[in-house]
Formats: sequence, C-alpha cells, structure tokens
Amino acid sequence: MARARIADEVGEQSVRAALVAGARREETATAVRYLLQLLAEQAPGNTVEVRVPPFGAVQAIEGPRHTRGTPPNVIETDAPTWLALATGAQTWAGAVAAGTVAASGSRADLSGHLPILRMRE
Repeated sequence: MARARIADEVGEQSVRAALVAGARREETATAVRYLLQLLAEQAPGNTVEVRVPPFGAVQAIEGPRHTRGTPPNVIETDAPTWLALATGAQTWAGAVAAGTVAASGSRADLSGHLPILRMRE
C-alpha cells in the first residue's frame, strides 16, 4: 500500500521547522519524508535506494530495476545531512568527503538531482 502524499504546504513548513536548531522529531520526520517524496517524483525509477534512517527510504533514478534483496545502488545518510543536501545548504561532494553520506554502487550519486527544494525566504 502506498504512503499518502505529503502536501507541499505541509512539507515545506516542516522543512523550514526542521532546519531550525532544536526542531521536534515529528517536524524532522515529516521534512525528511517530504524531501524523499520530492526526489522520487523528480527522479522516478528504481535504480538507487536512498535511506535516511529511521525516517524513510525511497527508490529513485531511472535505470536497471532490482527486485530482491539489497539493491546494488544504496545511499544512506542521517536526517541533518539529508536536509542540508536536499535544500542546497551542503554539496554532494562535500557530504561524501566529510563521510556523512555512505554511497555504494556505480549509480549511487545524487549530485545531478540536488538540491531538491530551494527554500524561499
């Protein structure tokens, strides 16, 4: 069963709240899930699995599909790094160099898909 889509106004409000120091866990969870949702919508496919534990994971990026077991292309990061990457506050190369992103597989590179959401002032 598919998860309900997070409305843009709810998602963007959660992202703004999650970017503030001391954000509540619920705000962070919604923000992470919303940004993962946007990634899956903007780069549909099943080639790369993007994981942000414990809040969510999506499959995205067009290409060969995997159907069983661990996918060959996996990206995993924490919530603060995901929020920074998705909003353009941090670059993909910077996060990989800092070791805050674990990426395995030949297609496990989101640099061409980031930022996902530019926050309006």
